[in-house]
Amino acid sequence: MKFPRNARLLRSTLDVAPFAVVFFLLVIFLTLAVLLPTPGLSLRLPVASDLPGTDKPTVTVAIDAGGRLFFANQIVTENELKSHLYAALKDAHEPLTLVVQADQAVTYGQLVHLTLLARDAGIHDVLLATLPRVINESAQP
Repeated sequence: MKFPRNARLLRSTLDVAPFAVVFFLLVIFLTLAVLLPTPGLSLRLPVASDLPGTDKPTVTVAIDAGGRLFFANQIVTENELKSHLYAALKDAHEPLTLVVQADQAVTYGQLVHLTLLARDAGIHDVLLATLPRVINESAQP
């Protein structure tokens, strides 16, 4: 079978309109995706360096700027938190350390109240979570 050498693959001009529609739809979808809220708790942890950690088992509690308490990714009341901490201490084989992830806007009184709440549940060691300080390598000798 002999094929003609002057065969044209595209018999019509290329239409740009469908490509433009797809491009604008992608722009709209990406814009809407940026505007959607991200799940999770927004905390501004303080920045510090050279703070000690712990090698003991830990349990974490977060407190936001509004004073709401979070345990296991759930908003809890003080009584619920106390019962959760007591249950965690009962299930642990060695002493627990409470790690508090507190927003920068949380007052000292709220931190003391949370510490006393943990002490009532039986947890005596409390650490405050911080972000590591960024060291500028060009400034070091």
